[in-house]
Amino acid sequence: MDKYVIITDTTSDLRKEYQEKYDIKVINGHIICPDKTEIPAFLEWKDWDRDQFYTDLKKNPDGWTTAPPNVQEYIMAYEPYIKEGYGILAITISGGISGSYGFMTDARKQLLKDYPDAKIECIDSRKFGPCIGLLCVYAAMNRDKGMNLKENAEEIEKLKMSMHQAGWLDDLSFVAKKGRISHPKAFFGTLAGVKPLGDFDDNGLTTVIGKVKGAATAYKVLLDYMEKTIKNPEDQIIFIAQTSREKQALQFKEMIVERFHPKEIYVNDVFPVCGINIGPGLMAAYYVGKPLSRELTYEKQLMDSIINGEK
Repeated sequence: MDKYVIITDTTSDLRKEYQEKYDIKVINGHIICPDKTEIPAFLEWKDWDRDQFYTDLKKNPDGWTTAPPNVQEYIMAYEPYIKEGYGILAITISGGISGSYGFMTDARKQLLKDYPDAKIECIDSRKFGPCIGLLCVYAAMNRDKGMNLKENAEEIEKLKMSMHQAGWLDDLSFVAKKGRISHPKAFFGTLAGVKPLGDFDDNGLTTVIGKVKGAATAYKVLLDYMEKTIKNPEDQIIFIAQTSREKQALQFKEMIVERFHPKEIYVNDVFPVCGINIGPGLMAAYYVGKPLSRELTYEKQLMDSIINGEK
């Protein structure tokens, strides 16, 4: 059986508990604070208050920026495993959002010059945040089943295009400004009480596929949308991500458990390296469903029919 490690970076929002449970390695990206100091990205709130961070971010969104691990940092993370005879399955944030995938593949090229027999598979997740973490969890479970490195990489390449986001973003103007939503010119602000509902497009950007008034309606519509798109929920691990929306995320978790009975469901924070580009107001579930259609044509039609009460 292949001996290999699964490596991601801090854009996965995979907190330490899940890193240890599923034996997944994480490379730190970088956070540049408003005072221009640079610190390693982190996936625990040890020295930071989560809610205060999002309050400060909303007041000064332009003051915070992020940077991915550079080529040398990827090399330094991979090389010790290669020397010990391990292969590497590397999964990172969408190349349509960040330079991480390019740096990661450049690191692979350089390492193969020194270690021509090394086995390194690099995957552009076409996703961001906890959905990357969830892909890594599925990769870890595939490894535990005995799947070799090549087979696992091929499976994750297929799976990534069936990973859905069902949730809302309260502040579209924030994510539009940060480049994390498709068609940004369509959004000039936030309407009070309106919940924009989104799923992933081909590049991992959130695309708004419907809007409803009020959280109660949003929950109902999202659950109906999940029912029409999810596959075998009783066998799934589902992540729910939130940025300053923990109460709503916990409520959504209860509803999902009652309706779909997944194998596991976790409410997961979005940490600063992704939160800086998402802002407060995200509450979304990530799960495996039907393959996403091109430009979300099917998903938009489905959401329209649910919102309009069609069967």
